Amino acid sequence: MKTKLIVLALLAVGAVSAQIPIVVTIGAPPAPRIVRVQPASPGTGYSWIDGYWYPVSNRYNWHQGYWTRPPYEGTQWIAPRYDSGQYYQGYWKGGDRKIQHDHRWDRGGKHQRDYDRDDKKVKVKKDHRR
Repeated sequence: MKTKLIVLALLAVGAVSAQIPIVVTIGAPPAPRIVRVQPASPGTGYSWIDGYWYPVSNRYNWHQGYWTRPPYEGTQWIAPRYDSGQYYQGYWKGGDRKIQHDHRWDRGGKHQRDYDRDDKKVKVKKDHRR
């Protein structure tokens, strides 16, 4: 009987501890790097995205500023930010749609990082925080 109680107690502790999330905190990102010279726009319809820090595992990586075309007309870039101990990723916002920048796109070409990223190619989130 004692053995059964011990086993049940261990299973209960295991079930409860399995639901406790483990959060890794790396703190605030470093201060943004100062851009001394912003390159000329490559053409009409491009937007300049200032450089910013973003978390990768337990550290921050610097994302160099760049020119890009917005994913669709009428969007604006909402820069990433760190507020009250939480990091919020940058994203494109237009109407009630939201497209987050995916850093894998950076390999797609110097001036095409976010351009032509429509609903079929990226996750679009509805923003209900109006």
